[in-house]
Amino acid sequence: MFWIGVVERACWPLWRRMATWCLWSLLLWEALLPAAVHGAQVHGQVGGSVLLAAECPPGFQVREAIWRSLWPSEELVATFFRGAPETLYHSRFLGRAQLHKNLSLALQPLESGDSGNFSVLLVDTGGRARTQILQLKVHDAVPRPVVQVFIAVSGDAQPPKTCQALLSCWAPNISDITYSWRREGTTDFGIEPSSFFTDGQVLKVSLGPGDKSVAYSCTVSNPVSRDVATVTPWESCHHEPQERPPTKTWCWWWCPWPCS
Repeated sequence: MFWIGVVERACWPLWRRMATWCLWSLLLWEALLPAAVHGAQVHGQVGGSVLLAAECPPGFQVREAIWRSLWPSEELVATFFRGAPETLYHSRFLGRAQLHKNLSLALQPLESGDSGNFSVLLVDTGGRARTQILQLKVHDAVPRPVVQVFIAVSGDAQPPKTCQALLSCWAPNISDITYSWRREGTTDFGIEPSSFFTDGQVLKVSLGPGDKSVAYSCTVSNPVSRDVATVTPWESCHHEPQERPPTKTWCWWWCPWPCS
């Protein structure tokens, strides 16, 4: 059960009391309706805006509408009665909700805690009712990823003709992201799937003298944003002998430190 926190006045007019009574009646009636229709998942970015669309079947002329947030507790967000929208309910969306003419609900600015399910109850002029559930997921904007190059150093004192390297890409302080790699200058990704490790976060490459200027780009993305970092690994491969650790070899599996 949730509380309906409308901005109170000393004495409500009759139409206001009637609207409140109708609201409670509709909410009690909703409990007797068939299962709700589950709509699409909607993605938004922290600080941005999102539109939760109320979908009506053909011939469904809406007379009343009730928008609620279902998590972490049920809260009334917006209503539409007798042709008038109302969003002044004491929920965490107070001051951030707007009900459009098509009864879609706009929320802004979004906060990270806004993720959750929302329901809209629609009643048409013939008394038919329809409940729709939408899931909102709010994401942080992805930061610029950090790319590190780990080189497999041979025991030979001469610079190797080929260079085996692991390229590690990561984005700090963020979750629910995906990684992808691209070899620059190619029409496709130009990378064999067997070269990827840890869900695409680490890439194994083999370079020769002809790859001195070849660059690799790591793209970090989530449903609302993306960012890219580029590295030229040969610059880390080709060092003078005295600049290389002579007794350490880098692991071929993912680890952020050299193996003795």
